[in-house]
Amino acid sequence: MNITLELATKLIVTQFPEYAELNVTEVELQGHDNRTYRIGDDMLIRMPTAESYALKVPKEQELLPKLAQHLSVAIPAPIKMGKPSEDYPYPFSIYQWLDGRSANHVTLDESALENLAFDLATFLKELQAITDVAGPGPGQHNWWRGDHVSVYDEGAREQIVNLADAIDSNSALEIWARACTTKWNKAPVWIHGDFAAGNFLIKNNKLSGVIDFGGTAVGDPAPDLVIAWTYLNGNARDVFVAEMGLDDDTWLRARAWVLWKATFELCNIADKNSLEALFLKRSIDEVINEWR
Repeated sequence: MNITLELATKLIVTQFPEYAELNVTEVELQGHDNRTYRIGDDMLIRMPTAESYALKVPKEQELLPKLAQHLSVAIPAPIKMGKPSEDYPYPFSIYQWLDGRSANHVTLDESALENLAFDLATFLKELQAITDVAGPGPGQHNWWRGDHVSVYDEGAREQIVNLADAIDSNSALEIWARACTTKWNKAPVWIHGDFAAGNFLIKNNKLSGVIDFGGTAVGDPAPDLVIAWTYLNGNARDVFVAEMGLDDDTWLRARAWVLWKATFELCNIADKNSLEALFLKRSIDEVINEWR
């Protein structure tokens, strides 16, 4: 959808007139799934860009306050839920504003990155330890994060084969095949579902918040572990792996999740030597080389 500042302002004025006098402003970085605008100093409006993303709005509204009680790091706090209208066809959310900058736009030195790795592992372990909040299983609503990685078996194999000239496709296929023979043999746990650098807020070089729980579900924790290769590196990666304390099979499935997503994105990039493509190839290479 063509979501604009003007549309956001109109929705606020018409559906939440108590906020009509507050200034609505652009934010530093817009995401793909949602458009976000700041309301005054203490709130934001978050608007899904498509119907599939709008499915996540009621889920977040219901679950986030329950999950927040168990987490030591701030997560989005819903204030209001907007309704579909003639101006905008999907539900949307008003959230409390969280301070911090996206980790994608912050440069951390080695020590700070190691500390962040520890904090990220702590967050995931707190999330996985929640047992008194019922949650949805994996499905279309979160692109099957938390399901068995083989849900993407056909597509992943095709992607890897199509990239034979750009990556070590034989090793990638071997990792994928082995991962598909393993499974999470414990009780399903809470996952974030999109545990990526763009969803980490950094303030004073420390983790100040984790956002975008649209992919949350209860299942296999492997998809959340991809951050070890998609953002962390060196000693920070080692810290994260050690702190999570998970079995080798779970890490193997995490590698497979990296391969599926990275090869999917790489297949859709024409210039395989672009900066974006080189980053994806490096992630794939590290997943393969560290496994050998």
